[in-house]
Amino acid sequence: MDIGTEVDAGTEVVVVGGGAAGLSLAWRLLAPPDGVPVPRVTLVEAPPGPLRPPERTWCFWEAGPGPYDSFLAASWDGLRVRGPAGSGPVRSLGGLRYKMLRSGEFERGLRPRLSALRRVEAVVEEVADGPDGAVVSCRAADGTVSRLAARWVFDSRPPAAAPPARTALLQHFRGWFVRTERPVFAPDVVELMDFRTPQPAHGLSFGYVLPTGPCEALVEYTEFGRAPLTTAAYDRALARYTGDVLGLGPFQVLETEQGVIPMSDGRHPREAGRHVFRVGAAGGAVRPSTGYAFAAIQRQARAVADAVHGGRRPVPPPAYSSRALAMDSVLLRGLDTGRIDGPAFFTRLFARVPCERLLRFLDGATGPAEEFAIGLRTPVPAMLRTAAEVPLLPRRPRPGPHQEARRGSDPSCRTSCRTRPAGPRSSPPRRPRG
Repeated sequence: MDIGTEVDAGTEVVVVGGGAAGLSLAWRLLAPPDGVPVPRVTLVEAPPGPLRPPERTWCFWEAGPGPYDSFLAASWDGLRVRGPAGSGPVRSLGGLRYKMLRSGEFERGLRPRLSALRRVEAVVEEVADGPDGAVVSCRAADGTVSRLAARWVFDSRPPAAAPPARTALLQHFRGWFVRTERPVFAPDVVELMDFRTPQPAHGLSFGYVLPTGPCEALVEYTEFGRAPLTTAAYDRALARYTGDVLGLGPFQVLETEQGVIPMSDGRHPREAGRHVFRVGAAGGAVRPSTGYAFAAIQRQARAVADAVHGGRRPVPPPAYSSRALAMDSVLLRGLDTGRIDGPAFFTRLFARVPCERLLRFLDGATGPAEEFAIGLRTPVPAMLRTAAEVPLLPRRPRPGPHQEARRGSDPSCRTSCRTRPAGPRSSPPRRPRG
């Protein structure tokens, strides 16, 4: 028998989920312009346990100082993409910086303002839209059921099933946070894609290095493909990359991360009702061709908060233009068919296009003229053939649940799932416990 089923109507906005999207939106809602009252906001997040995401790492780029700079783990103004032979110059990001943010520091940094909201630890079982608002039914760890009535509900939970798509790939990865015995990393340069890794039969693979000091870095092995690997297979790939390619020498693995990010041209509806909206990855914030989402989450959060403060219906805006999504569909199909050589494609693109312009393109912030110029730096015949084919392909439902980063982490702009520390070693760590 359910306990406590009365309706609580003491809130204006309910935000479901305490990840990047939910926290960012709540934080902005609680800072209205002068003269506008602070809305009553309730944040519903899962109780501690398997449904609550563990520590995650998000990366993004932006121009100049940003609102979260004081929380950053690191930032860089140089970037490199290495081809299979190891070549690739360091490119300046111009007016941009590539930034690394860890979820624990993010939440601690937002905490002073978020202290004004009401938090409910419970699992949401139903969100019911109505003529004048919506009701969120949720169950606490002790079995107590509560119903929260609100004018607006913003749901960041992933959908139960992935949306129908023409192409559905996965960006899957595992990383080690390492500390070396000697200085081996260039602290001011991100190795965004290092293609000195054995390429799989289908898709592509690369190394990804985020140095936080001369002796410390996050080193990842990443693949774009149709299915993730086993943990043992990732560790073998990482051992080869850190040893044979990077030549790190002895090092200590401090923590690990492992994740899966959907790369699909499926369309995520942002409206689930008159008063219910989807935000974050659930609202299409993950860029299909890259897996990045944090910057799009911030754009959506700003627009939604501005609408709530202005008394307008707060429909989240599209995370990316229809033109950008169409180009993503072509790239995903080209990679999936093998028509486009992934390492050659990305290496040539970063070599021939100014880095700042290319990153703005990847963020959906370029215009048609810039995009046409970038398109001329791609394998034009393969892209044109694929572009002609894509509109004829049906969107098919994908069996099984919507793929998210493993162990509950949300797929935000390089998302990670961090586990307990490991001991000193230069060979693959054992599978972490817990």
